[in-house]
Amino acid sequence: MARFAVSTKAFTKVLLVCMLVFSANVDASITCAEVTTLLTPCISYAIFGGTVPQACCEGVKAVHAGSTTVEDHRATCSCIMDGISRIPGINYDLVGTLPETCGTTCTYKITPTTDCSK
Repeated sequence: MARFAVSTKAFTKVLLVCMLVFSANVDASITCAEVTTLLTPCISYAIFGGTVPQACCEGVKAVHAGSTTVEDHRATCSCIMDGISRIPGINYDLVGTLPETCGTTCTYKITPTTDCSK
């Protein structure tokens, strides 16, 4: 019985450690680096138009799925605005069509004057 009790304690400790490790990785927030990587395939479309690359739509959908809270939306918006401001020749009208074209939605519209704090 004592051996069983020790095994149960050891198992419980391992289980708790696993729960802590995995729960720390369940955060649904998306980083700016991830947003940048996911949306990079959209740059050529945002400048030249044409056909939206499948990788772009996959990125747009992944960014949408990774932004679940108001703070996530604000951070994602700020990241996009910062990145897009560094790319010459961006056509904001084309950028604005991406969510619908890719079959998703966006809680904000990217324009040169978008205020991500609202």
